[in-house]
Amino acid sequence: MTLRAVGARAGVSRGAPYGHFENKEHLLAQLAINAWDALAADVQRLRADLDVAPAARLERAVLALIDVARRQPHLYALMFSTPANTSATATAAGRLENEFLGLVADVVGDPDAARYGALVMCTAHGIAGMELSGHLPKDKWQVGVEQLVRMLTAAIRPGEEADASS
Repeated sequence: MTLRAVGARAGVSRGAPYGHFENKEHLLAQLAINAWDALAADVQRLRADLDVAPAARLERAVLALIDVARRQPHLYALMFSTPANTSATATAAGRLENEFLGLVADVVGDPDAARYGALVMCTAHGIAGMELSGHLPKDKWQVGVEQLVRMLTAAIRPGEEADASS
């Protein structure tokens, strides 16, 4: 799809998008940036809710990420296919990553936050992808998304055992 086609589908002049975006890639990058920023703001609000235990805040943040994939699968795919090779995309993606790192640090401590943060983000992305593709049927795996997220957070908590039954 071209920017001209985007303008036509949006009901504006075919050339209008060129007043805001250099090219289609710039438009797509901006959509990803907006999505990262919105999710980072949601995660930041979750992190600030100190009335909720750290592990529960992390679970909610992971589920918020997965919820983007559920509600807007094309936007989710765009977020994780847009390279963070410009300052704007790197900043937006980094803000989300930093909010997740903060939540993970609240659970495992600062020294282990980066390692476990990578595990949490990769696992969340895998869960989202498996669910979206239909490869995570509960009747086959005997576990749902929410249970997997609880198992993940339990697995990274010091002294906790991951339990699929809860």
